[in-house]
Amino acid sequence: MLGPYTGFIAASYGIVLLTVLVLILWIILDGKAQAKALAELEARGITRRSARKTQSSSSQLAN
Repeated sequence: MLGPYTGFIAASYGIVLLTVLVLILWIILDGKAQAKALAELEARGITRRSARKTQSSSSQLAN
């Protein structure tokens, strides 16, 4: 059907599929690691800047 290039085409699709799957796995694992690091920082009392802005905005409104 694809002629003499069948092996090359199949190998190319296989490599691309493997690469995409590895990237998806890497993103998932990195997301979990970042969430864990963020939870550890928040447990130590270090908050995000966006959370501080929200808190300071609400305290300014109360004054």
